[in-house]
Amino acid sequence: MVGERVWLDVPFAEKDEAKKGGARWDPRAKRWYAPRPGIPALERWAAAPDIPDLLPGEDRTLGHGLFVDLVPSTCWFTNVRSCVAPRDWERLRRMITRRAGMRCEICGAVEDRDARRWLEAHERWVYDHPARRQTLKRLICLCTDCHTVTHFGYAQVRGLEERALAHLTRVTGMDRMTAREHVAAAFEVWEARSRVTWTLDLGILTDAGITLAPPPGAGDRAAIAGETLRAEAGRRRSGGPGR
Repeated sequence: MVGERVWLDVPFAEKDEAKKGGARWDPRAKRWYAPRPGIPALERWAAAPDIPDLLPGEDRTLGHGLFVDLVPSTCWFTNVRSCVAPRDWERLRRMITRRAGMRCEICGAVEDRDARRWLEAHERWVYDHPARRQTLKRLICLCTDCHTVTHFGYAQVRGLEERALAHLTRVTGMDRMTAREHVAAAFEVWEARSRVTWTLDLGILTDAGITLAPPPGAGDRAAIAGETLRAEAGRRRSGGPGR
């Protein structure tokens, strides 16, 4: 019976193991569950309480529409996902997509497996230059296409520049020249911010009861970046799934 199911928090990387232990997938809720209570193999994924729809101090108005939103190179791989446990990331992802009504908050698209379009979490930051502090102020649900635009530099590395530019013009109504000017301006901001080493402030998460792990140190980020880009190139050559 449906009423007997027990919801689980299963990170994506552990889904096959959970399935082997008896977990089942609910495609409507997009969540794993135990078909009945008391299955020992699934106890490790027992669900924690849901995260509130509004994080403490979150500004849900920060940023409007679709725009290129580049993360300074000195902050690469210090994102939320790298600083929280996989299960907490699953709880965050679920809250973000649920409160967005399972649609992209910019273009309104839904997930489409055939089109390889997913719903993804994107972070919006505020930069305090005198304090050299990068503060998380909003988490937003974006489809793969909108997310690719926001990380335009990463799109270029992956060979998706034209696709990203086409989506930017389609969603915003910009012509190609205006879109190119917008991208160039975003890279100018990125270059200036990349000259600074920022301290990460994730207070909106810790105040919601999420335990953080220290992000990679500045000296480790270049190596992590190289490994990630090489892995991405390998996936593209093999036709496997992207980031």
